[in-house]
Amino acid sequence: MREFVYLRAATVAEAVALASTTASDGGAPARYLAGGTNLVDLMREEVERPERVVDISRLPLSAVEDLPGGGLRLGALAGNTQVAADPRVRLRYPVLARAVLSGASPQLRNRATVGGNLLQRTRCHYFYDTAAACNKRTPGAGCDALEGVNRGHAVLGASPSCVAVHPSDMCVALAALDATVNVTGPEGGRSVPFTGFHLLPRRTPQVETVLRDGELVTSVDLPPAPPGRGAYAKMRDRAGFAFALVSVAVLVHVEDGRIVLARLALGGVAHKPWRAREAEDVLTGATPGATAFESAARAALAQARPLRDNGFKPELARRLIRRTLTGLVTDALTS
Repeated sequence: MREFVYLRAATVAEAVALASTTASDGGAPARYLAGGTNLVDLMREEVERPERVVDISRLPLSAVEDLPGGGLRLGALAGNTQVAADPRVRLRYPVLARAVLSGASPQLRNRATVGGNLLQRTRCHYFYDTAAACNKRTPGAGCDALEGVNRGHAVLGASPSCVAVHPSDMCVALAALDATVNVTGPEGGRSVPFTGFHLLPRRTPQVETVLRDGELVTSVDLPPAPPGRGAYAKMRDRAGFAFALVSVAVLVHVEDGRIVLARLALGGVAHKPWRAREAEDVLTGATPGATAFESAARAALAQARPLRDNGFKPELARRLIRRTLTGLVTDALTS
């Protein structure tokens, strides 16, 4: 680990000011430190080399608060365990609680935060290996994953520059829930729709979000809980602490024998949490059943472009979508 300047902020404004002032002209950007479950690893491996680390862990951003109209605000420093255990989350947004509990070990969930979950970086082994070519770590270096071991990599939204996947479980549920990310920076505050917060790699895979220099995520807003039922399902190599090969967050509401609301997001398949809007269009207005679910699953993966080692992912995702939809609708019709 290289030397860096450690600074502790007492207020949001101070944190933004400290992060916006670079240690030297042209130096590496400052990084915010909260739980540290991802950043510390990256710094130890010298994948991240910030000149300044701004500790925000003591800022008053850990509350989970009701919003007017029935929504919920998750503070950026709210812990993953805290969010999953909150009675309002469990009752109104069970898909989110289940997604959080599917991610990491209990020890990591106790340290990890909402904001950190949004900003965690890919777990691609070529990204972590400083001897490998990685455009995300070193722009213009190339991507060894394209011809290397790429079993866990993207089948949707990738580019010749990067085929890494976003590792978060929480973010898949937030994408399905139409959450909003609130940020504060040198130019003030703004809100970003969750599905537009993360970026696809294209030619600049090192630019992962729409955050501007110095901006700090302060909270995530959930709209009023949609009607119907939700579920989160995850396929991984082992039942313990493992990242998703494929995951799915689904919300469905059935009235008078028709699906009147459908939301579907995928994890483990793309550079960002993947909102499968084509599948939602197929489901909306359809009669729930095997035919509609098969059509939706095919629509969700119609643009999939597998690599040498991950040709199983599209079919795995289709099966997981069909199974999750069938379970949700069966529960809804029998309850």
